Amino acid sequence: MVIREIQADLEAIERNAALYEEINFDSRVEALDFLDFHVLDRLEGLLQALNPSTELLPLQRRAEDVKRQLEAVDAALFQRLRADIRAGRCRGASLLALINTYVGRGASGEQAQQEIGYDNLDVFTNGLFPNLAFPLETQEREPEMVFYQKTPARIILELVEQAQLTSADVLYDLGSGLGHVPTLVNLLSGATTKGVEVEPAYCVYANACATDLNLSRVMFIQADARTANYSDGTVFFLYTPFQGRILQEVLARLQAEARSRSIRLFTYGPCTLHIAQQHWLKCVDSVDHTIYKLAEFSSLP
Repeated sequence: MVIREIQADLEAIERNAALYEEINFDSRVEALDFLDFHVLDRLEGLLQALNPSTELLPLQRRAEDVKRQLEAVDAALFQRLRADIRAGRCRGASLLALINTYVGRGASGEQAQQEIGYDNLDVFTNGLFPNLAFPLETQEREPEMVFYQKTPARIILELVEQAQLTSADVLYDLGSGLGHVPTLVNLLSGATTKGVEVEPAYCVYANACATDLNLSRVMFIQADARTANYSDGTVFFLYTPFQGRILQEVLARLQAEARSRSIRLFTYGPCTLHIAQQHWLKCVDSVDHTIYKLAEFSSLP
């Protein structure tokens, strides 16, 4: 009975010709997840519980072949999009329109506050990055440095929309990790973006991605955020890269920069509540207890 159910599920995916059309990215992501968790995982469990049979092994190979076919559609799509990015054909409004066409904007507003994790928008934007090996950390973090966690793509799109960046802006992402925020912000806005990251391996990876995509106005600086040079920065983004004393020291650096010019800070995560208490900053929107919401601050004269 279980095997018949798995066969029926697999046949439904095989018969759905729309899944093999490039434009149906959302449906394909869902189908691949279903294949992994409801077909292949169940088959693996059956194979471990029972002796391999003439029925189970061919069914497993068939499911793996369907998965490879669906993944090949995505691989061809992203290979083409990365080539368009390198050639300058897929940036700004054209890239945003393409994102909306393939996957939409993801959760927004109150829904985004409740959905702290990732969605199909993240799967799509991940595909825009070159296929490089994930870097391993080479040094220990200080206790107040938060482990790397990628900023959800819907927050990056919201940042671009809310910040209204121009080519004259320079955005710094403090604790930039693998570089998704600076890369996507530059692609969507054209602004110069710089990531500050203490982990050397992450910087090497992020710079390699920017070079591969031919993004000359995206750069990553291997430095401690407490000592980095921010003299050209106009906008700063923090997805809670550190806390406690380190966070306060970095904010003191930014306050010193704000004495010579107006700057803006965008924050996401637990650091927002601490930053909201800084007397030299004004919150553009009221800060509530929903920390997983993009917040904007501007420096006071």
